[in-house]
Amino acid sequence: MTDVSTPGPRSASGLRSASEKAAAAGPAVALEVAPSAAEASGAVEGRDALIACAELLFFAYRDFTGDPDAVLEEYGFGRAHHRVLHFVARHPGLSVAELLDILKITKQSLSRVLKQLVSEGFVMQRAGDADRRERRLYLTPKGTRLTDKLTGLQVRRIEAALLAAGPEADTLTRRFLFAMIADGDRQKVEALIRLPAARAAAGGAAPATAAP
Repeated sequence: MTDVSTPGPRSASGLRSASEKAAAAGPAVALEVAPSAAEASGAVEGRDALIACAELLFFAYRDFTGDPDAVLEEYGFGRAHHRVLHFVARHPGLSVAELLDILKITKQSLSRVLKQLVSEGFVMQRAGDADRRERRLYLTPKGTRLTDKLTGLQVRRIEAALLAAGPEADTLTRRFLFAMIADGDRQKVEALIRLPAARAAAGGAAPATAAP
């Protein structure tokens, strides 16, 4: 009778080779070592789908910003000017330091943009109440008119896209966009952008909003 505890033939070194071990372990190990063609194909297709999403984001952003870009060009402004106008309009009295934190740009870059907006009468600066050295930002009537025009263009595009996307598109889109924001910034962003639900709970209106 054969002793089942007796090991099989060994290699010249006295140890079973890797191929012998894989064969003894059965098909499960073979699958771990070499994924099937179907699995490999699925992984490639999944990656391609994610790349396609990245490309969709590019084209959506291109067209989302393209409408206001044409208007801004008439004034000699760019997207940095638009972002300053937008957030100052949404948060009158915003400090320069707070704006820097939102935009994540250098103080030098913001200084150039602000200087142009102030000198051309779109933004005004006032000293802070608590700290007179602090600069608080407000739109002038001229700045308000331009910002309203830019926001209108973007809100109409968003509204049309959400209607075309079908029921629950606004909720799902918002959830997706929040997930794209860095973990450490989500709470600040949520407080900053005044979500309709939060405004409704506070008894306020819930206007549509867009950010450049």
